[in-house]
Amino acid sequence: MTTVPRQEPEPHAKAELVPFEDGDFHVLAPALARDPQYNDRRLAVRRKLLSLGKVFVERAKSAGVELDARTSLHNPHAFNHNQVKRMWVYACRAKKEKSRLKQTIGADLAKDLDSSYRNAYLTVALENDALEIALRIHADAWYDGQNMKQRVTKEGVAVWLALLNALPGYRLRLHDWKGEWICGKLTREKLEEYLKYYVPAEHACVVERRIAAPQGARAEVLDAQFPKRAVAELEALLPLYRFSAWSQESDFLFPGR
Repeated sequence: MTTVPRQEPEPHAKAELVPFEDGDFHVLAPALARDPQYNDRRLAVRRKLLSLGKVFVERAKSAGVELDARTSLHNPHAFNHNQVKRMWVYACRAKKEKSRLKQTIGADLAKDLDSSYRNAYLTVALENDALEIALRIHADAWYDGQNMKQRVTKEGVAVWLALLNALPGYRLRLHDWKGEWICGKLTREKLEEYLKYYVPAEHACVVERRIAAPQGARAEVLDAQFPKRAVAELEALLPLYRFSAWSQESDFLFPGR
């Protein structure tokens, strides 16, 4: 995952819900991905995503969860292999929570927590032919993955099972494995199977919904009400985030401490 280089600030964007346009997806086509003349158009997409993220962050704060919204690069750069095929906004733990986590696991283990992929995060991502809404725990966010696995080990799978099955239309994935676990149809046995193979420091844990949006068939994601729906879906993922990610209210990182 590529994120914004630390020297590049986030663009200006206020918290608002702006509908997506066909061009927002078209500008991410492989044929345009390396072309810098589309940077301004991609910047408009980035601002739109950040605005949506800020709306969600405000909603999350009202629910008692402090998150920061950030975005991916809109211009070809070494960080994204000089091509922009995917753009996203992500919401991950705020600075205060990162400081608490550093105090818990120590500075050496908490290096570069500012990078999004080292934290569990909620995201809305655009590609040329799809839109994704997801909770992602990258392999490098091992403390969040370990926290979740330890919690399920200690408490049993019942709560995790209920949270996942409350998300019909989503699927639980294990890294880049072909297997998938369909939310809404999960059983205790299926989750125990998942946990048998899931190693936090080696595998990513993803709960995602992908909405197909190929050229000529983007009506669903171009609907004026879709940004409102996207925020609502992020809110629906928030209980799973609170359950999984390390925090003061969900501290299972070091059992028996």
